[in-house]
Amino acid sequence: MTFNQITIVITTYKSENKIIKCLESIDQSCKILVIENSNNKDLKNKIEKNFKNVECILAGKNLGYAKGNNLGLSKVKTSYALIINPDAILQKETINNFFKTANKIKDFAIIGPAIQDEKNLTNNLNNLTEVNSIKGFAMFLNIKEFKNIGFFDENFFIYLEEIDLCRRLKKNNKKIYVDPTILIAHQGGSSHEEEYNFEMELSRNWHWMWSSFYFKKKYNGYLFALSSVFGKIISSIVKYIFYFFLYNKRKRLIYKHRFLGLYNSILGKPSWYRPHNN
Repeated sequence: MTFNQITIVITTYKSENKIIKCLESIDQSCKILVIENSNNKDLKNKIEKNFKNVECILAGKNLGYAKGNNLGLSKVKTSYALIINPDAILQKETINNFFKTANKIKDFAIIGPAIQDEKNLTNNLNNLTEVNSIKGFAMFLNIKEFKNIGFFDENFFIYLEEIDLCRRLKKNNKKIYVDPTILIAHQGGSSHEEEYNFEMELSRNWHWMWSSFYFKKKYNGYLFALSSVFGKIISSIVKYIFYFFLYNKRKRLIYKHRFLGLYNSILGKPSWYRPHNN
């Protein structure tokens, strides 16, 4: 296998410094598609000027993780695709190790690295292991295995879309593996720049709750999903009132967004909320 058999897909949003570091860690023989969930033409020009192997596609609006990755995957012409987050850093042998594992198990759907600590790249597995799901920050896809299944459920804006995809794959008897010899450093929870932290925190709270209810409803039914989040509804209301009387605006807004994420999901509304980072 050679690097011309793989396309790397990276969905970004307000991640300028992090995506540059990520791209610098990837062998320039690899074709890379960056899906930038904005209309940042300066970033597109900067990336494509400095990385001749990269095409930066401006989405024009914030599509989210699921729809952004699907846009990138729709343009993949190679046998394999590697989805990574913009705050991931590949090691020198990362791509080669993915190919080595793919040679061993040709009928896989996804291969992922073990969960790693950013500083020392430790993991809790010793051997190639078949699993039910993997973390979404790095997913090596065997494109042909997705032909009749599709990729990400675009109802998710962010959170649980990779778990949903893995669940659909397993339902169709597809194989998912974790390989601890594959090393990718992942900062986690911070693919955007620091100046956007609070707005992104509000967005995370809203979408985590929306996705949690939607995921449970999708697989267990509406009543089960409603009963499972009832405690969180009460908790978010109580904590909102508590922090309102303490004049703690930040905490109050966080719990307001948690409640609203659940409320919208329970009503069957789409995951419409977007961070105000313009």
